Amino acid sequence: MRVFSRIGTLAVAATVLTGMTALQMTLVVIGNITDFDTNRDFVRHVLAMDTTFQSPNMMWRAITSPGLADAAYVAVIAWELLTALALIAGFIAWMRAHLAGRPLSTAKQLSSLGWVMQLILFGVGFLAIGGEWFQMWQSSKWNGLQPALNYLIVASFGLVLAHLAAKDSKRGLG
Repeated sequence: MRVFSRIGTLAVAATVLTGMTALQMTLVVIGNITDFDTNRDFVRHVLAMDTTFQSPNMMWRAITSPGLADAAYVAVIAWELLTALALIAGFIAWMRAHLAGRPLSTAKQLSSLGWVMQLILFGVGFLAIGGEWFQMWQSSKWNGLQPALNYLIVASFGLVLAHLAAKDSKRGLG
């Protein structure tokens, strides 16, 4: 019965969310590597702004160099990989804390690092730079704003949850 009473704690919820986002980011990295061309085309089209409204006042922002676009895409994959690794480390730290009765501070820090990296990627990279600077919102075909927002929401919620869980554990509630 004691096991079931712990399942509903904030710390367990933070553990599950860390594990889920670690898996999700790992699958994103695997997908971007194994289907490199499809996702590279997405980045190339967004940066080229070739499916936007083509306003001359905005088109000066376009990056049409395949080499620059590919470098940006490889940088995104590297960032995703580091994010996944931080979240995996966070998940392992949460599990160790639960199993060994250790403090949650390391788990909170590692998962928070991963979620902040996710916020930077999807908030800064996709919403701000892709969505606004490169006008991705104007494209009906190459628009990744909704998926980016989904990742942003999960990461934001994870940050709050992890910090609340660590605070509760210090008070003996988690």
